[in-house]
Parts: sequence; C-alpha cells; structure tokens
Amino acid sequence: MNKIDFDPAQLTFVKSSHSDGERACVEVARIPGGLGVAVRDSKDPDVRPQIYTAQEWAAFVAGVRAGEFDL
Repeated sequence: MNKIDFDPAQLTFVKSSHSDGERACVEVARIPGGLGVAVRDSKDPDVRPQIYTAQEWAAFVAGVRAGEFDL
C-alpha cells in the first residue's frame, strides 16, 4: 500500500447496504482528492482504517465484479 496522508476525522464512512445493523460489517470512506479509499471494521471504528490507493481499490472492485472472490 502507498502512503496517503489524511485526517481520519474528516472521513465519512458508509456501511454496506447488506448489513443488518447488528453484525460486524465493513465500512468504506473515500479519501478527499480522489487519492483512495479507507476501510474499517464497524465494530472497532477507533482503529486506524486500512488505506488503499484509487488504483488498488479499482482493481479489487473489478475482481469482485468478475467473480474472482466467489467461494
């Protein structure tokens, strides 16, 4: 992962629409300036999120859409 500087307090995290609100879920936030995406565990929001560049995130989403992670 590349180093991307940002203030985590300025991020707006969004929980998956598939979450029932009670289970642990992944939350995602766009980093300002289109630099990348921050990902965190909803049950532990105070832990610094994992950071992915825009290119890394695009590759992951493309893989999901292509079924690369289907079990």
